[in-house]
Amino acid sequence: MSKWKFVIPVILSGGLMACSTTGEQPVEPEEKPQIEQPKPETPVEPVEPVEPEEPTEPEVVPEPEPEVKPEPPKPKPLPTKTADGKLILGEQEWVYLPSIKKTTKARIDTGATTSSLSVNEMVKFERDGKEWVKFVIEHDDLKSEELSYPVDRWVKIVQSSSDESERRPVITAWIEVGGVKEKTQFTLANRSHLTFPVLLGRSFFRDIAVVDVGRKYVQPKK
Repeated sequence: MSKWKFVIPVILSGGLMACSTTGEQPVEPEEKPQIEQPKPETPVEPVEPVEPEEPTEPEVVPEPEPEVKPEPPKPKPLPTKTADGKLILGEQEWVYLPSIKKTTKARIDTGATTSSLSVNEMVKFERDGKEWVKFVIEHDDLKSEELSYPVDRWVKIVQSSSDESERRPVITAWIEVGGVKEKTQFTLANRSHLTFPVLLGRSFFRDIAVVDVGRKYVQPKK
């Protein structure tokens, strides 16, 4: 009996403790709102004023000078005379006819013996017992007044296109080439179908000139 007296109070005290623990939970105290404090301002160091830079002119770049190409060396003028003073004649030359005071073109023909002159309206006549001829030098736009010359001799010319021969008078007249004025014999014929009114043969340039057939108009035009 004494044992239960001791046990019962213990059980009762345990039940009271259990009842007290099964009640409402204790309320935690509310947290106070935290107020964010501003950060302390960082002290600003004073800025020294900067003097403005003086404007500088833009650098001028000189334009490159154009490349100057050296001029090619001028060819040396070809000689107009030989070392011993003879004229150098090309295949074609300007000639001056003092009898009519006109300059015309001439062909230099190393295959012809006597020179030739283009004439028209040729008439034979006698003067002081000698044979003379009067004629007009005529070829394209070249035309002279009537001229009269004594006949030195007559030559027979056979045309390559015909077997018939033709007698032509030969006269002596002045002609000037490259400043050299000489008398030479001319066969008179109508050369209107040919290119040149004057043909110079070997009898003219034999002693005063040499011929370079690779050149033309070597001597200056008067």
